[in-house]
Amino acid sequence: MEIWINPACSKCRSALSTLDAEGAQYTVRRYLEDPPDADELRAVLGRLGLEPWDIARTGETAAADLGLAEWSRTPEDRERWIGALAAHPSLIQRPIITSDDGTARVARTEDAVRDALSRGGSE
Repeated sequence: MEIWINPACSKCRSALSTLDAEGAQYTVRRYLEDPPDADELRAVLGRLGLEPWDIARTGETAAADLGLAEWSRTPEDRERWIGALAAHPSLIQRPIITSDDGTARVARTEDAVRDALSRGGSE
């Protein structure tokens, strides 16, 4: 299992605490320092079953600078969104946990973290 985090994020720290309390084995990816490329984002979106706009942090400064609020959310614009997330990783919702069963979760709640664990969260 891998968890994408921003160490400054309280939701990320909470998710790590839950994983540690459960004795889970996981790899931490500080995605602001090691940003995913477009292919990785496509793969994670597929595992999440979401579209890029579903995991975009539209309240970030970069989102305002890009005018994300005005971007359409259609299949034709999917690659534009993925490109923005790859170029500006601060726009990616966090934390994201990829489970051993091939699924992924945006793990902003303890229930979501526990769901990821139940899906094969140990290596």
